[in-house]
Amino acid sequence: MRKVIVCILLLMGSLVAVAQAQSNAKIKFNEREFDFGDIYQGDVVTHVFKFENNGDAPLLLTNISTTCGCTAPEWPREPVLPGETGEITVKFNSAHKSGIQNKIITVYSNANTPQEKLKIRTNVLPKSAKAEKQGR
Repeated sequence: MRKVIVCILLLMGSLVAVAQAQSNAKIKFNEREFDFGDIYQGDVVTHVFKFENNGDAPLLLTNISTTCGCTAPEWPREPVLPGETGEITVKFNSAHKSGIQNKIITVYSNANTPQEKLKIRTNVLPKSAKAEKQGR
C-alpha cells in the first residue's frame, strides 16, 4: 500500500511539474520601432516602449543590451504578472553623432521568445544647423 501511495504522489508531482513547464510568460510590445526624426547634435531624446505580459506566468526582464553606449535603457526589475503592463525607457544621447543613426535594443526575458529586438532611429543634424535655425 505504501508503494502505491508513493507512486501516486510521484505521478501527481510530475503532472504539476509538466503543467508548470507549459505555463509561460509572453511579452507583447505596442510598437517595436520608433523614429525620433531630425534632432541636433548634443540633444538627448527619450522614448518609452510599452509592453504587456499576455502569458500565464510572471514575466521577468533579465537584461537589456544596446548596440552603443549612447543608448541607455531603464526597465522594471520586478516580475510583470500576467495581464499587467510595463515600460522600457530608452534614452539616446546624440553627442558626437551625426547623420542617420539606427540603434538596436535587445530585451532578454523568461518569455516564450527569450530575445526581442526594439529599434530606434534618428537623423542627427550638426549643432550649427540648430544655431542657424534659432538665428532666423
